Amino acid sequence: MGRFAVSTMFFHEYPCDHIFDYVAESGLNSLEFWVETPHFWLRGRPEDELAGCIAGHPELSPITVHAPTLDLNPCSINPKVAELSVDYTVEAIQMADRMGAAVITVHPGRRTAKRHPSAYDFRRFEDYIDRIREVAEKVQVKVAIENLEPRVNALLYTAEDAAEVLEREPWLWFTLDMGHAMMTSCDEVLRFIDLCIERMANVHVSALGGNGRPHHPIHNDPSATRVLAELADRGYDGYLTLELEDMVFPGALSSEEKVVLLIRELEALEMIFP
Repeated sequence: MGRFAVSTMFFHEYPCDHIFDYVAESGLNSLEFWVETPHFWLRGRPEDELAGCIAGHPELSPITVHAPTLDLNPCSINPKVAELSVDYTVEAIQMADRMGAAVITVHPGRRTAKRHPSAYDFRRFEDYIDRIREVAEKVQVKVAIENLEPRVNALLYTAEDAAEVLEREPWLWFTLDMGHAMMTSCDEVLRFIDLCIERMANVHVSALGGNGRPHHPIHNDPSATRVLAELADRGYDGYLTLELEDMVFPGALSSEEKVVLLIRELEALEMIFP
């Protein structure tokens, strides 16, 4: 059986120890720790506190980690932005390894201008992959690259592009963001599963809302159920990480309401992955 998790950004307004408590209370058995979780990020990334949270919640271990992405772009046309973005990714991989994480998810980057990626952008991407490969060879944590939303300037948003990178880089794993792929179509998600399932270490789980955007709850959503059932039928047993946006709800959710929502989401997952 796989592990059922949630991104810590769903509880972004709370201290890290509270977040771990809420996830444990929901019945989920892991979490994905976003390095940019405000209580951690804005206080200088105190690893000793994070290590304490992990040690205090053994039922959630091993956790996964998401490398920093906000305001960052490893393929930026600005050399200093690109360099800083790559450095943050490398540091996050090393931190995830120190924390005993099973998987760390990294973003592939994008062309800065909203145009199709150019040869220059792909060279930046290759430089980025080279740096990640160098550090990945020295750690135990699985480094998994994620598919982005289907936008004109994204470097990795089709199943074929993901499969090509994975074939070229046999050390690299894959995080399927089903919500991102569903923005193209359900069939596109199934194409990702066909081409990449053997390298999937994590799946970011969410449904599309009425606005066509991801990060909505999955319970009672037929399209999400179809995708998850396909993963179950194909024997996927890795991490299933709920990636939910609390801003999609009519009003602010309390911590208790968020825990109740996660319990409903877990029930939906367990119906498909008993």
